[in-house]
Amino acid sequence: MGEATVFTPGGSALRPHHRTILVFDVEGSTRRTDMAKARLRQTMYRLLDEALLAGGITPAHYDPPSDRGDGALVLVHPVAQAPKTALLNQVLPRLGELLAEQDAEHGFRLRVALHAGEVNYDEQGCFGESVDIAFRLLDAPEVKRRLRTTGAPMILVVSPVIYQSVIRHGYEGIDPAAFKPLRQVQVAGIRHRGWVHLPDGSGSRTARLRRLSATA
Repeated sequence: MGEATVFTPGGSALRPHHRTILVFDVEGSTRRTDMAKARLRQTMYRLLDEALLAGGITPAHYDPPSDRGDGALVLVHPVAQAPKTALLNQVLPRLGELLAEQDAEHGFRLRVALHAGEVNYDEQGCFGESVDIAFRLLDAPEVKRRLRTTGAPMILVVSPVIYQSVIRHGYEGIDPAAFKPLRQVQVAGIRHRGWVHLPDGSGSRTARLRRLSATA
């Protein structure tokens, strides 16, 4: 966890650390056998590593991924080598390409959420409102529904922080018009509007991916 301060109950005060928060979840994983899940997890982490490296982001730039069974949480450090633009215009597009290249028998699709904010640590790992917001966006029913109705290999939902600070400015390789507003989700009594992007990938693969989603 790098320089993160560990909180000890009854001891030192919390000291939050800014992180870019990347979370993802495999669609329909609960309908797979344990053997299939084992293969899926191995592939999932391999594709994640390859996609991050495609954007020049190495393990030195993020905390070890926190496993979520059929997904993971990645906390990227605020360093020059890992800007949010690299995640949006290099890492996530590459992840979508890798997912689309999987064969129908062993392939899978992902819901992905991107947020940024303050994160706390204790002996059990990371926590905080920013993490809660990322997962609430990831699990929004509308995000799941939109993925079900498309042949794209993944769906990306970003928080207002990411949309306002990065996407709307139209940096190279990022098209603001490709992001559509999502119904608001609520965390701690505050409503947060996400923005959804379906990467290219429907095309000729639509029928195959829809069959994959239906049988996963």
